[in-house]
Amino acid sequence: MVPVNIALDPSRIGRQAAALERNLRRLIVGQDEAIREIVSMYQMYLTGMNPPGRPIANFLFLGPTGSGKTRIVEATAESLVGTARAVIKIDCAEFQHSHEIAKLIGSPPGYLGHRETHPLLSQEVLDQYHTDQVKISFVLFDEIEKASDALWNLLLGILDKATLTLGDNRRVDFSRCMIFMTSNLGAAEMSSILNPKVGFGSQVETPARTLDERLSAKIARAGTEAARRKFTPEFVNRLDKIVVFKPLGEPELRQILEIELGFVQQRVFASGDPDRAFVFTVSPEAKDFLLREGTDMKYGARHLKRAIERLLVQPLSNLIASEQIRGGDLIRVDLDPIHQRLRFIKAAEGLELHHMAELLQGQGTGLRAESVGVPMEEQRRTVARTIRRG
Repeated sequence: MVPVNIALDPSRIGRQAAALERNLRRLIVGQDEAIREIVSMYQMYLTGMNPPGRPIANFLFLGPTGSGKTRIVEATAESLVGTARAVIKIDCAEFQHSHEIAKLIGSPPGYLGHRETHPLLSQEVLDQYHTDQVKISFVLFDEIEKASDALWNLLLGILDKATLTLGDNRRVDFSRCMIFMTSNLGAAEMSSILNPKVGFGSQVETPARTLDERLSAKIARAGTEAARRKFTPEFVNRLDKIVVFKPLGEPELRQILEIELGFVQQRVFASGDPDRAFVFTVSPEAKDFLLREGTDMKYGARHLKRAIERLLVQPLSNLIASEQIRGGDLIRVDLDPIHQRLRFIKAAEGLELHHMAELLQGQGTGLRAESVGVPMEEQRRTVARTIRRG
């Protein structure tokens, strides 16, 4: 034995967890706490320090619509196994009555439809996206507050013992699952904190505010208290972490705009035909216009995505279909200040694929020359392999 006296730093994380954190921060804006908690649980799983006989993590995500609760689950799956389709999404609005639980676990033998009802949460479904390197499943119970008490009771065993018994008495193992639940509970209280009413008047719409620590704590407390009022203590005690997502302000939406524009460009390159690939650039004035049209504090990032689809993607689709845009073109998207709409100008044509990729890489989209023409799912699997290698 060699005695040493070396101070250790428990705040450092391993290479694989650090790679996951970097990728989540690239895809998710303004939700640092949620990223930290996911990375922390993943790190515990990698080192074998997570509690035995339980799921890898049990999360309850609270917050207003459009704040990224579902998106961060999809981004985690994309980062680790290469596809967002690995997320098993249970829409809890479809389980408002107790008898509908049969859709999850199947009907017991002897009941009508026993052989025809295939359970949504079978072991085969959980394991279908496992890879040789990563054997993690992702289960998302969306809008959990809309489910019946029967579903909450069903979840108690999953969250605590990581097991579920199906209608035909088969047992399903959830010990390699990350379980996420989302809810809009407390969203109204959060909105009133951000935009308080003045006197007896209506709620005052204020510009997006930078959340200080005091306001963030107040919002988090409002969400947590709403969850504790709704769910039983037995249910809450089985959660590893309740994370309250912050409402997105103008700085966050501006970052999301850049990410979404990058996704639109990826769609162009991942369409399957490299000969039809083209590049578009968006001027600062056009970005400001998209941001104005897509900013609605009530609906968050979803409203921005709809504005991008309506004002940018649909016109681009028309230009492609009418052959005004061809492969190798450079399209400049600008703002028409008189008519207050986007205008599309062909700035160059005949660009080679590697020139287009280099141009995009210079814009910070993250696309490389070897990614041009590669389907998006394959690009995401490449990212996942990079994270696993650390």
